[in-house]
Amino acid sequence: MCAMPLLATPAIGLKSRKWGEADRIVTFFTLRYGKIRGVARGARRIKSQFGSGLDPFMHSHLQLFEKPHDTLYRIRHVDVLESFLPLREDLSVLSAAARMVNTVAAVTADGDPDPPVYEALLMGLRTLAAGGEPSMMALVFQVRIMGHTGFRPQMDHCAGCGKTLTVHGSQFSPKAGGLLCAVCAVRHSHHCVALSPGSLALLQQAVRMPAAMWPRLRAEGRVRAELETAVDRYIATIAGRPLPAMDLESHAPGAGGGADAPGRAGSREQGVGRP
Repeated sequence: MCAMPLLATPAIGLKSRKWGEADRIVTFFTLRYGKIRGVARGARRIKSQFGSGLDPFMHSHLQLFEKPHDTLYRIRHVDVLESFLPLREDLSVLSAAARMVNTVAAVTADGDPDPPVYEALLMGLRTLAAGGEPSMMALVFQVRIMGHTGFRPQMDHCAGCGKTLTVHGSQFSPKAGGLLCAVCAVRHSHHCVALSPGSLALLQQAVRMPAAMWPRLRAEGRVRAELETAVDRYIATIAGRPLPAMDLESHAPGAGGGADAPGRAGSREQGVGRP
């Protein structure tokens, strides 16, 4: 019988759930293998070797085995590179981080490497941890991830008839994949999300703005509510289901590891991931 080859990759934790009496199944987005799921044997035991390395948001270096004829990997070892602890110190920041990882989990296929998505998620979490405005950062991230995965919303021309758009009268249609002109919006009003001129302008900025400029965007009140509705409905259309609500228990420190996970000494935190 051939031994299973040992694989290694940088990874970001997306979600974790209990499995059996002492194990966990963890979903990661990895640099080399895309979105994968792996089982961590004994992860819920008090003396688990994994510590907090299986928590959502953790940037880590994984060692794992690919099991023949099985979609689940076997997680062997985790080295924490960045723990992003500030993400768990404020509910609004935690909610924004959860929106980011849930979006990646919803719109990416299993086993499909996508380095731009990986780098965008890593940068988004770093910006949040550094104090970026949470709700707007999450919204901009979601819009940009749509572009990375081939679902960038059409913002320059009507997604229905192809005409050049003006701000006034245009509406966002998740089903059509972008903005509709005033005429098409009337025809398909039941598919549209009403957006004010300010929301439309901000959405267009989010699509075009370089990533380094994201923290400069601000939205409050009506504009933010309209954008959240439009983006959530668009992602739900692409994924075939709404994004899950944030699970506070699963995103709490130590959720992915054993009872002594937050204090485990084996994890190594660094600023830069391994190649």
